[in-house]
Amino acid sequence: MTLANKMVDSIQLGRVPPAVNALLESTVQDLAAVRGVRHAIVGVEAGDCSYRWIGAAGGADTTRRLMTTQTPYFLASVTKLYIGAAVLRLHEQGQLSIDDPLIYHLPARQLSGLHMRRGIDRTAELTLRHLLGHTSGLPEYIFAAPKGKKALLDRLLEQDDLSWNTADVIEMARAAGEAHFNPRPFDDNRHTIRYSDTNFQLLMAVIEAATRRPIHEAFARLIYEPLGLTQTWHPGTHLDTSTPLAALPWAGAEPLDKPLALQSFRDLFSTADETLIFLRALITGELFDDPATAGLMWQHWNPFKFSLIRRAPSWPIEYGLAMMRFKSPRFLEPFIYSPPLIGHTGLSGSWLFYAPDADLYLTGTVDQLTAPAVPFKWVPQLVKELRTAGSET
Repeated sequence: MTLANKMVDSIQLGRVPPAVNALLESTVQDLAAVRGVRHAIVGVEAGDCSYRWIGAAGGADTTRRLMTTQTPYFLASVTKLYIGAAVLRLHEQGQLSIDDPLIYHLPARQLSGLHMRRGIDRTAELTLRHLLGHTSGLPEYIFAAPKGKKALLDRLLEQDDLSWNTADVIEMARAAGEAHFNPRPFDDNRHTIRYSDTNFQLLMAVIEAATRRPIHEAFARLIYEPLGLTQTWHPGTHLDTSTPLAALPWAGAEPLDKPLALQSFRDLFSTADETLIFLRALITGELFDDPATAGLMWQHWNPFKFSLIRRAPSWPIEYGLAMMRFKSPRFLEPFIYSPPLIGHTGLSGSWLFYAPDADLYLTGTVDQLTAPAVPFKWVPQLVKELRTAGSET
């Protein structure tokens, strides 16, 4: 698909400065032209509500259907923000505590041996806070390859489709080997941590156990209904036929048209408009009974270890509770400055960020599993340029 076919479909609410509009249209086109990317969508909202801009370009799937500003897309691990928000809502409502041991909510027999470290089973030490902050040390069920076998994601990309459930996740994590470290202490020190999707699969099971509802119904009660969201859903649960068909995520040259796997990941689909609504409600605390509850997500940041494997977040990204922070390391700031961003990204090149210094909310995706680093390369630069363009009024 050529740039000529990647014209930008955009909507503007409020007074968008001309320089901002031109910058954002150019950004969407440039993202849609990144190697391997079939489509892109970008949304930006000013913190003072003076404007909201959403633009999309490219083809939404394997047909000639174009990506529009209303097309839902795969959030991938941006969903962790929603999981964290749901857990914190239940925390403030007294249905659970983030300091509860995991075994309070899921069967101890099912969890036995999940966290093995040097021959000691520390599963009983795991709390919901450990899971929320990736401080558990649990192995990654998606990318870890048990001896003599292939990792789940590799098997998925080689086969027609796969499905799994929480019990399978636990078994895959257990089979991946011993934990990377003992559950980290909560002593206000900065401890290196390790990203693991296993943590959040377990948290979704906890939400279901605490609410006695399937995850999509729990999210509806805790998040969608309070915010008026109608176009955010888990795969396989959306019945509104008036919603446009979702865009397909891609894995290299192949569309990830695998319904069973997408349902098993339990990551959301949503629109740029609704992700911005959610993020604002999260950051301002509007989503919670007590706005201060939101602050638990960014109360303390731990750094990820450095890694050359780019499938999962690593240094210099930091993590709070279900939330990332990305900013320039202090020793690099005189040379390379990146404005701080808090929020989350996904493996498919999705992002949902708040830029506190610029007071901007940003969302979007390139829907390509080979481009997970796109948000970290593009969004900080976009924030810097938006600040400049916004002053040219």
